[in-house]
Amino acid sequence: MIDYHLHLWPHSESSVTYQIDQIAAYCEEAATHGVSELALTEHTHRFVDVASLVGPFWLKFGHEPTSAALAEYFAWHARNSLEDYVNLAVAAKEQGLPVKVGLEVDYFRGQMDEVADLLAQYPFDVLIGSVHWIDTWQFDDYENPVQRHQWDVRDVDQAWSDYAARIAELAATNAVDVLAHPDLIKVAGFISSDPSQFWEQAADAAKEADVSIEVSSAGWKKPVAEQYPAQGFLDHLVARDLTFTTASDAHRLERVGERASDLATLLESRGVHELATYTKRQRSMVALR
Repeated sequence: MIDYHLHLWPHSESSVTYQIDQIAAYCEEAATHGVSELALTEHTHRFVDVASLVGPFWLKFGHEPTSAALAEYFAWHARNSLEDYVNLAVAAKEQGLPVKVGLEVDYFRGQMDEVADLLAQYPFDVLIGSVHWIDTWQFDDYENPVQRHQWDVRDVDQAWSDYAARIAELAATNAVDVLAHPDLIKVAGFISSDPSQFWEQAADAAKEADVSIEVSSAGWKKPVAEQYPAQGFLDHLVARDLTFTTASDAHRLERVGERASDLATLLESRGVHELATYTKRQRSMVALR
């Protein structure tokens, strides 16, 4: 199996000390779960290069109560060098570790052409795309009281609709190869009265863009207590003959490759027996197990 969603470090108050030993430990842990290939996919918002490129976009939404919270989030996280990160991933690969050079590309509405141009300068194997905020509302940061409060005052169906629009927009940019946790909007446990509308829109957008879909165990650890994507959503994706990757979305060593076998079983029950793998952003297929 493969795990195409691994972060290199936990949240930190300072810039990262890059270590190949950490990646080697990830690979060893993955092997215990039957995972033989890892993609290192740290978030773009962790890098000063990307933050400088997109600028303080939250100022466009200064009227939103979540604007200041998002500004604080970027100030905390954007402190590392994209070049140093890529050099580390390349070095690990050159030393024979079973890794892919990747990145989790956050969706910056109206700015993805600029982001894609920046990332094209680096030798990435795979880029996975994700939506973590709607304007300045970080809907998945349910531990931040300012962001969490929005779930109490916003219309849940509208939130799902807004998220679905951004997922479709992200897929259409052709800036990424894989859609990560494509129904992340459900993370805090607030479910649309008719999620099938979102599933149809997102599945159609993914098919049109010919991107792969990440099937992730991370949701089992969240309040929603469900893998990404939901089984009904997965059925829509399989029906459109889309390709899949698997992931643990691991921020810590002990979660690398977590419940990989359960993800494989979920796919096999729907007739999926191959996974997408990427090299230099070109897809090929490998056996699921």
